[in-house]
Amino acid sequence: MPAPYTGRCLCGSVRFTVAEEPLTVYACHCTDCQKRSGSAFSLSVWVNYRAIAVTGGEAVQHETSTEDGRVRTQRICARCLSQLWAEPRSGSHIAIVRGGMLDDAGALRPIAHLWTRSALPWFPFPDGAVKYETQPNNLLELLALWRDQRR
Repeated sequence: MPAPYTGRCLCGSVRFTVAEEPLTVYACHCTDCQKRSGSAFSLSVWVNYRAIAVTGGEAVQHETSTEDGRVRTQRICARCLSQLWAEPRSGSHIAIVRGGMLDDAGALRPIAHLWTRSALPWFPFPDGAVKYETQPNNLLELLALWRDQRR
């Protein structure tokens, strides 16, 4: 499914679009993502930050800290507290949209599974899936995998 992609929070108060194709899509099985999503993994969709436009409601900025002390800046719905996307780190232009917030999340199949050592034991990885026990030494590998798959 080509861009644009539409999305919304759980209650529907915040709506947004992503005007460009993703840079990469992967499933993260780390314990932080499990806790944050309340599920077995989180679907991460890297996009150019400037491609995101809020089309309804207000996506407020919210900061949280991880166990190792990193600060994560996110956009959330003030009403239902759905996490919509992670804001770019300083010097970056990449935002990470929560795949489950997209109206058609099934259209974007992850190219890799990260932090598989933390994956729940009953999760069935797809045949031939690219898996990383933790994460790639260089996250740019995920961009290359996505580009190669899309050709």
